[in-house]
Amino acid sequence: MDASSAGLPASVALLGTGPMGAPIARNIIAAGVPLKLWNRTLEKARVIDGGSVVARPADTASEVVLSVLPDLPQVAALLHGEDGLLAGWKRADIKNPILVIHGTVSPVAVAEFADDCLRNWGLTVVDAPLSGGTIGAEEGRLSIMIGGPRGAMERVRPLFALYGSTIVWFGDTGTGSTVKACNQIVVAATVTALAEAMALASSAGLDLEKVQSVLSGGLANSEVLTQKGRRWIDQDYAGGGSAKNQLKDLKFITETAENRGLKLPLAECLKSAFEDMLAAGDGDLDHTGIYRTILT
Repeated sequence: MDASSAGLPASVALLGTGPMGAPIARNIIAAGVPLKLWNRTLEKARVIDGGSVVARPADTASEVVLSVLPDLPQVAALLHGEDGLLAGWKRADIKNPILVIHGTVSPVAVAEFADDCLRNWGLTVVDAPLSGGTIGAEEGRLSIMIGGPRGAMERVRPLFALYGSTIVWFGDTGTGSTVKACNQIVVAATVTALAEAMALASSAGLDLEKVQSVLSGGLANSEVLTQKGRRWIDQDYAGGGSAKNQLKDLKFITETAENRGLKLPLAECLKSAFEDMLAAGDGDLDHTGIYRTILT
């Protein structure tokens, strides 16, 4: 693919080839876009056919670098030193690079991070959290919520279209993460509500598959039920979106609400429930495993 004719950045890299990063990378490569890949465990990057795996963050120096990492500190840690991104951009003489934060991060923290990066190094940070889960990533139909300068958004939007189907710009850096916070209230609430429903149905000796068929045929239907309903039927909570990440998101939600003088009672309740799940040692399970906490 001719990047310029397609409106794509001249060079692209991706950091973090985990459950979300790997399918995003495959979609970009499938579109014919050359892609540099880095992951802390390099073997996880090497299994992605067609990518150019590099050993250091500095070697990913590109016009646009996508980070698909759990939180902002992991991104910030890759900036400095001889092996860091800043040194790589300088050596490659790349002017005005864009760093995209695809992870779910604090709206307050990412806005401050973006200000620091632009002021100190001329680096533009775009926060573009994702929704749609690993299935959405694999199928190239993620929802992408963008915060950042309009010009930067216009540079990355054609790239985002390779793995996203709903792409919306909201304003300055941090606004994308604020929308993701809104999304995560609904996700956490829906997961917990469905877990409670399954617990009640199970306690009555009902067939959970039949119960879910009724729920999916009415107002209670949701993408969560479609993607994750089998987890309660099979009692399989391995992999997926972890409870510890769900709790991280809920902490960002309450932090953001407090910063705006709001009290969100449901979000506070959900945070408490997932704190109990982690306290029980289930933090690495999929967040649907809150079912186990409900039953204890």
